[in-house]
Amino acid sequence: MSNQKQQKPTLTGQRFKTRKRDEKERFDPSQFQESIVQGLNQTGTDLEAVAKFLDTSGAKLDYRRYAETLFDILVAGGMLAPGGTLSEDMTCTEFCVFKAQEDMETMQAYAQVFNKLIRRYKYLEKGFEEEIKKLLLFLKGFTESDRNKLAMLTGILLANGNLSASILSSLFNENLVKEGVSACFAIKLFKSWLSEKDINSVAGSLRKVGMDNRLMELFPVNKRSSEHFSKYFNEAGLKELSDFAKNQESIGARKELQKEIEDQMARGDPLKDIITYIREEIKKNNISEQTMIGLIWSSVMSSVEWNKKEELVTEQAIKHLKQYSPLLKAFTSQGLSELTLLLKIQEYCYDNIHFMKAFQKIVVLFYKADVLSEEAILKWYNEARLSKGKSVFLEQMKTFVEWLKNAEEESESEDEEAD
Repeated sequence: MSNQKQQKPTLTGQRFKTRKRDEKERFDPSQFQESIVQGLNQTGTDLEAVAKFLDTSGAKLDYRRYAETLFDILVAGGMLAPGGTLSEDMTCTEFCVFKAQEDMETMQAYAQVFNKLIRRYKYLEKGFEEEIKKLLLFLKGFTESDRNKLAMLTGILLANGNLSASILSSLFNENLVKEGVSACFAIKLFKSWLSEKDINSVAGSLRKVGMDNRLMELFPVNKRSSEHFSKYFNEAGLKELSDFAKNQESIGARKELQKEIEDQMARGDPLKDIITYIREEIKKNNISEQTMIGLIWSSVMSSVEWNKKEELVTEQAIKHLKQYSPLLKAFTSQGLSELTLLLKIQEYCYDNIHFMKAFQKIVVLFYKADVLSEEAILKWYNEARLSKGKSVFLEQMKTFVEWLKNAEEESESEDEEAD
């Protein structure tokens, strides 16, 4: 046996050098920052030139990779360290949002720069939203003036549709809320937003992302009351936002109330107990009888699984509504409440196609059960109906209305004879 060491096999053949572009490029934003800062320093305060420079630079620089660095520079002048302080080891620029004048006109001009940039490079959209969310979390690290500028800019961008209202979730950060930073920032932001759009547009954007019911979270837990919210925003000149929040709160309360009524029905609670409960709620929450009759109607109609066949659903509805007519009668003591109920019935029968032929039978049932008076029915017929399915429902009611009018004339002539 040979003691000679066995030679290891060697690979022979041509050796390829790895091409530069195949190597994983190291993440190094410093060079990127130098290029952007240099370009901004050259264009100066001419924001048209800034927009053009950013447009052309996108073809040469890696915006996709360095989106966060790009937005940091445009807002704060350089890269931001965690907490919101500027990294001092690199050149910064004076030509950015935080160094600009603190007024709406200037912020609108800056908003246009962001708008053009994101329209040109659509892939920056998500990165921009992430950037704003991050900046909002850094609010404590900025000066009051910087916060004001950021609030104005964010409000304008929300109004323009460059941002989704979901970015506001950063303002619910516990530390920002506790120190009053969130509420203070929200004042400036909403003032800016509402100077561009009306409250309906703002409400729509908030609703879209489920933020419409969360505005109270801008305050610490011990201050989350509608009284505090109203006072704070009213004093800041934002009454329409305060009214919107109050309305949202009452909508939330009404939904809860409706659910409770439905639960009581499902349990089979006696009608007199349900009536007592509703009366207490009316008094406690200052709810009008018109609002309440609408809630009761919705509760009654959603407490049952309806038959899909038109010919069977009318019969089912009459049986069901007969049972609950004392409940409806208890809350139609005013003519306006009766009319509200009639409109609700019309809307329901129109929106639920199987009920189209049931309208007249439901109205007649409620007339006989003393829920609806002839005055309310005639008013609805003559002038107060909705346009939904109007011709169909008027045709259905024609014979009954004629009968009501004749009955009314007969009773009038009887009264005259008695005199």
